[in-house]
Amino acid sequence: MPDQVALQNLHKYFGKLEVLRGIELTVESGEVVCVIGPSGSGKSTLLRCINLLEQPTDGRVVVDDFDLTDPDANLDVARRSIGMVFQQFNLFPHMTVLENVTIAQRKVLKRPREEADRIALAQLTKVGVAEKAAQYPSKLSGGQQQRVAIARALAMEPDLMLFDEPTSALDPELVGEVLRVMRRLADEGMTMIVVTHEMAFAKEVADRVVFMDDGVIVEQGPPGEVLENPQSDRARSFLQRILEA
Repeated sequence: MPDQVALQNLHKYFGKLEVLRGIELTVESGEVVCVIGPSGSGKSTLLRCINLLEQPTDGRVVVDDFDLTDPDANLDVARRSIGMVFQQFNLFPHMTVLENVTIAQRKVLKRPREEADRIALAQLTKVGVAEKAAQYPSKLSGGQQQRVAIARALAMEPDLMLFDEPTSALDPELVGEVLRVMRRLADEGMTMIVVTHEMAFAKEVADRVVFMDDGVIVEQGPPGEVLENPQSDRARSFLQRILEA
């Protein structure tokens, strides 16, 4: 299968602090890659560099054969194929659920209201919150809000979905409902890069697990290998701490 994402010698500095130190990573179309590692290892920065929410200091980011790091690249066009779901839901509090899911469709894709509403309702149905379409975010649980955020991203019909610890802000009993939606997306063949601390999810759903520490990819491979038989001392130490928590 063709590579959908290619990161080549990716570096990112914040001032003198080098957060990403020469990342090389490819993700095939339809592949689910879970990125794990300790806090501060560069995982979230890696995701934000893929859609250029953070500008890489050096290196290339190629998505669907489109070089986002080309100075002449039209980022608005390039980003349309990339959906992103954050730790915080980032819903507009003064808009209903339906309005939250239609606004980018109408402003960015220039879809007519009727078409945007139809697509929004289809995606809200898919994530199981269609009955909340007329409500405001404050009336929803955290899990429901995160599912709305996923529907909002899916309504733009992306080829690639990025998830930055999408369950970390949720109460434990709400985590499962978000992970179920993500499992369904994986089953449908969506290309996904997921930064997560949910090891059971990574083991079950990922095609590949990438372990990062200190701005580098320390090891990567099938979930069973990386999670159950890590080769590096750093990965072993990290996973042991996770299991003991």
